[in-house]
Amino acid sequence: MQIIWLGHGSFRIEIGGEVLLIDPWINGNPMMEGQDADAALKGATQILVTHGHFDHTNDIVEISQKTGAPVSAIFELAALLTGQGAKEGHAFNKGGTVQFGEASVTMVPASHSSSMQVDGRTTYTGMETGLVIKGDGHTIYFSGDTCIMADMAWIGEYFQPDIGILSAGGYFTMDMEQAAWAAKKYFAFKTVIPGHYRTFPALEQSAQVLAEGLPGVDVIEPQVLQPITL
Repeated sequence: MQIIWLGHGSFRIEIGGEVLLIDPWINGNPMMEGQDADAALKGATQILVTHGHFDHTNDIVEISQKTGAPVSAIFELAALLTGQGAKEGHAFNKGGTVQFGEASVTMVPASHSSSMQVDGRTTYTGMETGLVIKGDGHTIYFSGDTCIMADMAWIGEYFQPDIGILSAGGYFTMDMEQAAWAAKKYFAFKTVIPGHYRTFPALEQSAQVLAEGLPGVDVIEPQVLQPITL
C-alpha cells in the first residue's frame, strides 16, 4: 500500500490494485503549486469525495473527465457532480460499502458541513462523511473534515483500523491536540497521518503536538507527492 499526500485534505491511496483519489484538489491548492499534477493523477481508478466544499470538489469533474475515473460520494453530492459531467460511480450513503477490486470502502459519519456554489448560489450537497478503506491487509480510517465526535467510538471498535488519516489543521476541523486525544480515546492506530493542515496561515503548520500526544504510534508527517509505504 502507498499513501500519497496531494496537499491539504487530498490523498492518493494505492491499495489492492486500485488507485483511489480522495478529495483531489489540484488547481488553486497552494500545496500543489509547482508540483507534478500528472503524477498525482496518473492511473487513477476511482475518485471519492467526502463533502462538497470547494477545496474538496473544485477539480472533481475535470479530473474525472481527464482520467476516466468514476466519482463516488454521498447520494446528493454524487448526483450533483455526475450532473456536472463527472463519470458516474456510486451514489451511496453512510453505512454502505462499495467494492473496488480487492479494496472496499465504507462510508461513515463525520461532523462538519457540506455545500457547493452552483450557478452562484450556495447549494446543500448531502451530509459530510468519512471513509473506512480496507485492502492489502490494512484498514484505514479516513476522517474527512470533522471535529471530535462520539461516532468515533463505534467506528474504532467495529472496524479496528490500524491506520488513521486525520484532518488535524484546526480552525475548520480538529487541531493536532484534539486529533491526538481522539486517536487515544477511540482508536488503536499503529500509524497516523495528519491532513488538512499547512495549506493556509490559519491552519496548524506542524504535527509535532500530534506526535507528542501519541507515544508509541508512528505519526508520519506527509510530504507532497512522496509515497508513504505501509
